[in-house]
Amino acid sequence: MGIHQLSKVIGDHASGAVKENEIKNYFGRKVAIDASMCIYQFLIAVRSEGNVLTNEQGDVTSHLMGIFYRTIRMVENGIKPVYVFDGKPPQMKSGELAKRTERREKTQKELAEAEEAGEAETVDKLNRRLVKVTREHNDECKQLLRLMGIPYVEAPCEAEAQCAAMVKAGVVYATGTEDMDALTFGSSILLRHLTFSEARKMPIKEFYYGRILDELGLSDEEFIDLCILLGCDYCESIRGIGPKKALDFIKQYKCIEEVIKHIDQKKYTVPEDWLFKEARQLFKEPEVADPGTLDLKWTEPDEEAVVKFMCEDKGFNEERIRNGVKKLAKARQGSTQGRLDSFFKVLPSPGGSKRKKEEPKGSAKKKAKTGGGFKKPK
Repeated sequence: MGIHQLSKVIGDHASGAVKENEIKNYFGRKVAIDASMCIYQFLIAVRSEGNVLTNEQGDVTSHLMGIFYRTIRMVENGIKPVYVFDGKPPQMKSGELAKRTERREKTQKELAEAEEAGEAETVDKLNRRLVKVTREHNDECKQLLRLMGIPYVEAPCEAEAQCAAMVKAGVVYATGTEDMDALTFGSSILLRHLTFSEARKMPIKEFYYGRILDELGLSDEEFIDLCILLGCDYCESIRGIGPKKALDFIKQYKCIEEVIKHIDQKKYTVPEDWLFKEARQLFKEPEVADPGTLDLKWTEPDEEAVVKFMCEDKGFNEERIRNGVKKLAKARQGSTQGRLDSFFKVLPSPGGSKRKKEEPKGSAKKKAKTGGGFKKPK
């Protein structure tokens, strides 16, 4: 789920912290990609076109098509992607996962009823709700990435937290995901729509964490509490508090403890045994691998191995796959030159301790009332 309506809060109250950009402007950038989010996008995208991409054996292959072609597109634009896969979910997420299982069971029943009634549109909508990224999907994508020469990381826990840690450590430039909780984990820059298809013609949205805090007038700790009030994956939220009230309360009272003391609890229902402190700690100190120990290497693709896997094993068209691998190899050769700004050290301005604001190059200065995007089931 990420953080409920965080994109709306930022669009309404911190629009200057969001920029729109073109993919070509990320030339030379390393980006940590939330792999499960991507795979989910690919599975949903094919279903929304009215069918499911499978091979002759009936195995779903849309996730492989998505990883293959979207990765090539990124590399052709000079981006160095590194995919980050989820590890075990934190114990605190068990409640959210149980709710998702319950919702899936309800959807299954509704689907059976719609199929029996012959309601094709409802069947299609419910089928999309049932899309789930499996371990097999992940393993197949990892195998393909290895053959393509693209590095990936297996996070010990949440992929978004690992991506954020890599950004904060300077290992990569940004986190690429549709899940807004990468910001709650402290990712300095978040990119949405990076892995959308070119046909959708959607600009990439850059969210700048430092500017979000500046424009909302919040500290890191207050922002985390805001996200918990909005609704996260790790605990319940106070019933009756919407995005506007959540922001107002945090700005007025500074922390959830003070919010609870001052609100009318007859009007706003505080969950019993509310684990907001544990959720706060999880956002502040998530379980991640030390970014400095990660061995990220982009290597030449193995054309014959890719063809064997994608064509012989998975039933893709050989000519198209070979053409794709050749594009990937050519793009790698053409993108070895680094960005000019990587040769210079950026020194802090002499203006004291005020937070430095990131200024993206080539960004269009537009207001961003953001919404939509995909939600990732885990």
